[in-house]
Amino acid sequence: MSAPYRRRVSRPLAPADFLIALALVAAVVLLFAHGHGRPANAILADPMRTPGVLNPDVTQANIRSTICRHGWTTTIRPPVDYTNALKRRQMRQYGETGSLSDFQEDHLISLELGGNPTDPRNLWPEPYPRASEVDRIENDLNAQVCSGELTLAQAQQREDTLKHTDG
Repeated sequence: MSAPYRRRVSRPLAPADFLIALALVAAVVLLFAHGHGRPANAILADPMRTPGVLNPDVTQANIRSTICRHGWTTTIRPPVDYTNALKRRQMRQYGETGSLSDFQEDHLISLELGGNPTDPRNLWPEPYPRASEVDRIENDLNAQVCSGELTLAQAQQREDTLKHTDG
């Protein structure tokens, strides 16, 4: 003989059950709609291709005469013909298509935070509009370094983390 059959008793759904199910559905929709938490139109800097390289001429000791001096970055910014040629090559490496004007050849460690201006390991193609959003973050980090709120190294680490995790 077989074991006695046990009848499973079902209970009606409680409002809490409905809310839990609704929250799970909303979480799944948000996850897929927002690309796993990354901003729209963002690609991550590849740590192997673009690890970030510092400018040896910028140190914590000389920030007042370098990154905190108005106009300093224009004195070291690479020419557009250099960055456009590099952008074209790196877009292929990153598997990105589209017009060069859809991307900014961005410094992983920005010039405002002591990044190397021309080393290809410090440059990568970042799509607009994300590139413009990141420019504002870079300026804010520079202001925090120049005001003494952050050290140069702390700001560089924040920028590195941002671009390797959020684009």
